[in-house]
Amino acid sequence: MNVVPLPSSLDYRTVDEVLDAAVQAPEGRVLLDGRHVRWVDPNGMVGLLSAGQFLRGRTGVPPRFQMPEHPEVPGYMARMGFFQAAEGILETGQPPSRRGGGESAVLLEITPISTNADVHEVVDRVQSTAGSILSETLRYPLSAVVQFSVILSEVCQNILEHAEAPGWVAAQAYNWQKRLGRHVLVIAVSDLGRGFRGSLAPEHSARFGDRWGDATALEAAFIHGLTRFPDSHRGQGIQQIRKQVRRWEGSISIRSGTARIADVPEWDDSPPLREGLEPFPGAQIHIILPGRVPETGS
Repeated sequence: MNVVPLPSSLDYRTVDEVLDAAVQAPEGRVLLDGRHVRWVDPNGMVGLLSAGQFLRGRTGVPPRFQMPEHPEVPGYMARMGFFQAAEGILETGQPPSRRGGGESAVLLEITPISTNADVHEVVDRVQSTAGSILSETLRYPLSAVVQFSVILSEVCQNILEHAEAPGWVAAQAYNWQKRLGRHVLVIAVSDLGRGFRGSLAPEHSARFGDRWGDATALEAAFIHGLTRFPDSHRGQGIQQIRKQVRRWEGSISIRSGTARIADVPEWDDSPPLREGLEPFPGAQIHIILPGRVPETGS
């Protein structure tokens, strides 16, 4: 069995390592070794599902996931619905019954998205809990609930309209006291569809000629607002998401194929563009919304 060791911190900073390792894994049965994982966020869990789906599609057999030895991690993954989502994708063994600890607020457990009804259900479910997390935890105005619902709807619609394949979404608030000094909301979305290059190619590849590729397609959508529709007024979801995330001083990053592009605020040291990644299918989006800094009285 081919062993793929997972990083100790399985989050938005290391998820590309996991996806690249899945592509690089030799043919045959794979063991995703998570014994040394001590921290995992929605991007890590959704990325792990994506890697498992990719490997299962290549071999026809679900890869085995070796559970983290850290006592709190499996319970937290269970609370986020990871093991339920992983059914048929990863061989995990018996899901643990204990619950994870730590200061956190689950906004949306890992949720499969395959139909428009799934998108509506996600938005309806989140609207009932987003108010307290956005206003009390992140100190956003109550009006932010509607704007956040639009963001969530758009990233889910991206799975259906552009990927033409099922995917997952998850969101959770954390206290980044040591890293940022405040709470953040982490949103993860992933699918294994045709990606941005495949989605935009019929309408736009000819104009770019030899420059057409994953990075060019991401730049076209992310920076220039090009969409797969001839009508420029349709399909502006990514542009609108980016603008709103920027208003909230957040970070948004999208991987598609061999490239990842990001809108990077001052507090994030991620590179704005990465190329030369392994050709992983579909698109993976992560968004981080930081809490507002309380205004000090005079």
